[in-house]
Amino acid sequence: MITEGKIIKIAGPVITADGMKGTQMYEMVRVGADKLIGEIIELEGDTATIQVYEETAGMKPGEVVESTGGPLSVELGPGIIGSIFDGIQRPLENIKLLTGDYIERGVAVPALPKDKKWKFKPTAKAGAEVQGGDVLGEVQETSAVVQKIMVPPNVSGTLKSIASEGEYVVEDDIAEVETPKGTEKVQLMQKWPVRVGRPYKNKLDPDIPLVTGQRAQDTFFPVAKGGTAAIPGPFGSGKTVTQQQLAKWADADIIVYVGCGERGNEMTEVLKEFPELEDPKTGKPLMDRTVLIANTSNMPVAAREACVYTGITIAEYFRDQGYDVALMADSTSRWAEAMREISGRLEEMPGEEGYPAYLASRLAQFYERAGRVTTVGTEDKISSVSVVGAVSPPGGDLSEPVTQNTLRICKVFWALDASLADKRHFPSIDWLQSYSLYVDSVQDWWDQTVGGDWRKARDDAMILLQKEAELQEIVQLVGPDALPDRERITLESTRMIREDFLQQNAYHEVDTYCSSTKQYQMLKTILLYQEKATEALERGTASDTLTNLPVKEEIGRMKFIPESEFEAQIKEIQDKIVEQAGGA
Repeated sequence: MITEGKIIKIAGPVITADGMKGTQMYEMVRVGADKLIGEIIELEGDTATIQVYEETAGMKPGEVVESTGGPLSVELGPGIIGSIFDGIQRPLENIKLLTGDYIERGVAVPALPKDKKWKFKPTAKAGAEVQGGDVLGEVQETSAVVQKIMVPPNVSGTLKSIASEGEYVVEDDIAEVETPKGTEKVQLMQKWPVRVGRPYKNKLDPDIPLVTGQRAQDTFFPVAKGGTAAIPGPFGSGKTVTQQQLAKWADADIIVYVGCGERGNEMTEVLKEFPELEDPKTGKPLMDRTVLIANTSNMPVAAREACVYTGITIAEYFRDQGYDVALMADSTSRWAEAMREISGRLEEMPGEEGYPAYLASRLAQFYERAGRVTTVGTEDKISSVSVVGAVSPPGGDLSEPVTQNTLRICKVFWALDASLADKRHFPSIDWLQSYSLYVDSVQDWWDQTVGGDWRKARDDAMILLQKEAELQEIVQLVGPDALPDRERITLESTRMIREDFLQQNAYHEVDTYCSSTKQYQMLKTILLYQEKATEALERGTASDTLTNLPVKEEIGRMKFIPESEFEAQIKEIQDKIVEQAGGA
């Protein structure tokens, strides 16, 4: 039943309407003559408070508000991959064809193309017992992604009929399931409310790393598949480039990139760049396994609040198909700012720095939807959603509420440092402030896959970097020449770790991605120099000789060695270190 109410108050994106009896919390409504999309966020008697996801300028009291009878939902099915949506899953490319460069108010475009035919290949047989999450058939959506057409999560029973192989649009019925409550028709697409997490059987321990090909992240501060990571950093410290690198190279089947309240020019860069990028795994365009959600800072503020939920719901849908998904949210600070603005309009009691009191619980609700899980269905599939959220603290102040509340939830903290960025050290991850709580969990994987002493090498390098930070104070006071010889060797080794290992050029064709084995061997090579130089020092060799070994130049160039030649060349470099340090 459709309820019709009337607008009685307008405060920017927040609208109050009366005559809304019979509606429910978080129900989607159509507001005013232009039928703008809104969501009920407060109910009192028959008065509803609605946040509107579009510009409300020119709206007047007395205009009609229509309920839709259901919550804000997204359409999930063939046609999602490669699309660029706004915060409430309207396809921006289709809107451009309809209205030009600027989104007009009230424009209604279906999220998935309703006229495009997809080739459906059934894999289930009529008469079989099925439950939510079971795969009925497949659609080859792009060159990289096969969409599994599943029974909706809340449906189970006997498969009465299934369509034969052929071409269908997303709204065609392709199967019928006989349930205790009656016959349920299954289409190529399904709808799901964005604020409700999709079900799974159980959560698993995050013990497999999400390999990103970025040395600082993989070796020193790894994130696990199904894990959560935060990238806080001030303006210009490289948050967006870091996230784009992860999106390009992360060991995930599907990438969901959410641009939440970012500047228009940054988002334009992403939208222009991504369609042109080549997927390193397949050689095909990266967009063939990417979904972009663009919600720039000049778009209506309330839609910002919705866009992260839209992104995580799409990610969960692909997780249920058995894919590993990586979601990039850039930036959760802008999302929190949207919550603060809406909260102010609602005249709620402000919490710390004006943010609403429920900031922490909302952030937790979002990040908790990440995880490595066993999916629902007859057949157990193990898949994951990993979430990397950028945080933009004003003035780089990491003590502000959004950063602190994010840190309480996320297990990986990649702190970006403006002073490193100013020195052109990218990625500008501060190795003294950053941490990962997944190191113990992923250790077995590294030991078995890459090298048995990975953990020891990583810890030794971290100890050296700590030591350097202590020595730097002395160096600034009295200069490096006043240091004992052993400390001078340490400074030289840590310089190599910083410049030759941690520094990585995102725009260099070889250095942009570094495999796990290459990372391990590079670190072992630097630690070998430290070990052999210290031994030579004890034998009486001068420190100046050891800090000027000819092999140092080759150590500096090892990150630019292509993967195919790396094994032979690194062995050569390690032999030279032993030879030159021994003969010095």
